[in-house]
Amino acid sequence: MSTGRIQFAEMDGTFVLKFVGEIRLTLCSALDATIEKIFSSLNFSSIVIDLTESRSIDSTTLGLLAKLSILSRQKVGMLPTLVTTHPDITRLLQSMGFDQVFNIVNTPLPCPECLTDLPSQDQSEDVVKAKVLEAHRILMSLNESNREAFHDLVTALERS
Repeated sequence: MSTGRIQFAEMDGTFVLKFVGEIRLTLCSALDATIEKIFSSLNFSSIVIDLTESRSIDSTTLGLLAKLSILSRQKVGMLPTLVTTHPDITRLLQSMGFDQVFNIVNTPLPCPECLTDLPSQDQSEDVVKAKVLEAHRILMSLNESNREAFHDLVTALERS
């Protein structure tokens, strides 16, 4: 059971995702579906990810965030914004190279009452495995340190 949740809102073309608590693999299917929804929107102007209430974020989630940044640059030519006020989360993001693919700021967002929780999604083990593999391949593409850190995991997932 997950002890975290992801909330979502869209306001005048700005898409907001707020991560609360421990964000783990169990939330990734809903996150991936929301990423697809964002990039199919016609009135897209910006993305903000609020991590001010996150306690931890697993590597699969980080990979999906990297995917979101890559798609944002490809589709609209802009970097999404990550909001973080916790030094541990900020260090994690920087160690993964996220300061190269996101605008990282420390100012909390207004309007937390505008957000609603993403619905949970039941996915087969094969679908989840494919998402985990995709997320880690994306993380590996960000820098050499990530490539070394996740090489064994990706190799193991590809074999299974």
